Amino acid sequence: MELSLAHPAIKAFVCGSFSGTCSTLLFQPLDLVKTRLQTSQSGMQPGSSRVGMTSVLLGVVRTERLLGLWKGISPSFVRTIPGVGIYFSSYHSLKQHFFQDSRPGAAQAVMLGGGARTVAGVVMLPITVIKTRFECGRYSYVSVSGALRSVCRSEGPTALFSGLMATLLRDVPFSGIYVMFYSQAKASLPQEISSSSSAPVANFSCGVLAGVLASLVTQPADVVKTHVQVNPQLRTTEAVRYIYTAHGLEGFFRGAVPRCLRRTMMAAMAWTVYEQMMAHVGLKS
Repeated sequence: MELSLAHPAIKAFVCGSFSGTCSTLLFQPLDLVKTRLQTSQSGMQPGSSRVGMTSVLLGVVRTERLLGLWKGISPSFVRTIPGVGIYFSSYHSLKQHFFQDSRPGAAQAVMLGGGARTVAGVVMLPITVIKTRFECGRYSYVSVSGALRSVCRSEGPTALFSGLMATLLRDVPFSGIYVMFYSQAKASLPQEISSSSSAPVANFSCGVLAGVLASLVTQPADVVKTHVQVNPQLRTTEAVRYIYTAHGLEGFFRGAVPRCLRRTMMAAMAWTVYEQMMAHVGLKS
């Protein structure tokens, strides 16, 4: 079936999957560095040396070669291709159902983004758990399917949904806040820019601004989520206490720089590519 003849939700799924694939391939190293920073044992004891983004990056290249920066790319692709597709398909369907003839306001944009992310987050959580474990360097998984079987056999299927609450507390507000800032920033653009050839650049700039703000607000939940998924014996509240005891309030912002860079650039690129593709297939994003 040709894309031009497909259902609008399927078109949105295909456009979203393609945009997510491009952004994941480019920015996977930042996600790996972020995960290593959050799960590093260095800097936990008084007087121990502080681990920074640059030292982690160089350490990975030195011990795992340059391609080591893309460790976890297979589960990232397995999660991103359908996950971003599900997100944009859900977003488009919700928007068409509730706001077909009107532009969503700020509060409605938060609900649209949060609702779409809830659907995608729950469906793709098992792959997110595997991806986090691949990146942290503590597990010797060979493939995504092998990792799924290993977790189910040794820890039970429920382990694949570890960190669900922390994931939703991170992703739902991020997506809601992001869509709100992004849509409001786009709406403030002059009409001549929105309809010109420079529209992709303007959309990307709006996405960068929205991504920085949303990333900073949701950073503590991301740190908690990472600890719960790497150490499944921890509950969310226990992870919060552990991080605070070991690192203080500063611990909730470990990995903020690479995560902010990655989430901001990925979201900005994903939305820019998505909107361009949606326009190409004749649909409003």
